[in-house]
Order: sequence, then structure tokens, then C-alpha cells
Amino acid sequence: MADLVKELISGVVDSVLKEILKKTTGRIATKRRRRKMRPAATTAAARKTTSAKRKPARKQVSKRRTAAGRSRQRRSS
Repeated sequence: MADLVKELISGVVDSVLKEILKKTTGRIATKRRRRKMRPAATTAAARKTTSAKRKPARKQVSKRRTAAGRSRQRRSS
């Protein structure tokens, strides 16, 4: 009986561990990756064919890098 309980518990623990290890942390795609993956229908070339009214360009605002962003840049180069 004790052997059966031990086997049952070890089976449950094994399945839970497999489930935990299977999941990967949610990595968010970079802006560049998202641009590449964007469907062709939403690109500028596709918009030119339709007569959509263009919005005026937004004024650019300088974006200060975060510490994580600087670190990531240092690692990539």
C-alpha cells in the first residue's frame, strides 16, 4: 500500500515538474522582429494603393535609453 502511494506521488511530482519545465518565459518580440512579421496588407506599399488620408507626421521626441536597453546594446555589439 505504501509502495502504491509512493508511486502515485512520484508520478504526480514528475508530471508537475515536466509541466513547469516545459513552459518558457514569455519573451516579447523586439520592434524590429514585429515589423518583419507584420503582414503585407498593413505595410506602406499596400496603403499607397488604397486612398487613405495620411496623418501628419508626429514630432519626434528623444527617447532616453533605460539601463536594460544600454546593457542589451552592449551585449549585442
